[in-house]
Amino acid sequence: MTGSPGQPAEIRYGEADWHVQDLPLAIRPHKTRPFRTLVFLSIIVGLASLLGISSAYVMIEREQPLNAVTIGPWQAYPKAGTAEADPYSVAIYTRGAVVPLASGEGLALVAREDSAGHLLDPTCVYRISGQTPAARLWTLTVTDGDGRLVQTMPGRVHLDSQSLLRNPDGSFAISAASKPHSGNWLPLASAANASDGLRFVLRLYDAPVTTGAALDGIQLPGIERQGCP
Repeated sequence: MTGSPGQPAEIRYGEADWHVQDLPLAIRPHKTRPFRTLVFLSIIVGLASLLGISSAYVMIEREQPLNAVTIGPWQAYPKAGTAEADPYSVAIYTRGAVVPLASGEGLALVAREDSAGHLLDPTCVYRISGQTPAARLWTLTVTDGDGRLVQTMPGRVHLDSQSLLRNPDGSFAISAASKPHSGNWLPLASAANASDGLRFVLRLYDAPVTTGAALDGIQLPGIERQGCP
């Protein structure tokens, strides 16, 4: 405290005279708590790891790979089996023990719905008609909703292009049903429930349409539901 005679004394404050509660919150001194900080960081790392693992699990648990090309009721995955396949799709194929066709071998197309957008039902009767893209050979196979082969009355689950009755213009009509039908008959599961699911898998071998761009504008068979019990 200083001052001249007859004048008020001048009061000076130093750093030691500041009270902590008078300082702004951003610059108040804080007592370090390393254990609390370590616990807080551990919780953040644990939550981030859990979120990452959960999201990856959800992705590889998908029934369908990514980057699908949709044509009517059919879906194709032209990048499957190539170096351009995304890692999630590779994990989906690996987990399901599925070996996709390479681009030089052909292309697989999968139908899970009919042309009207209804989920396929193994207890119903379907008519698959139209034409397919040019290919040296193609097969049409029946599986359940999980992609597994089913038990059918004649013991077969597929038709191929070499044993198919065609119309003069090259088109065809296939009856997909659990009981025998005249003409081209694709057997469905002989004892199936609607909850089992149904897929039609069309595989084109040695076909020029093996890329997404080549699939634009091609014709694929339509799938029409004829009736259900």
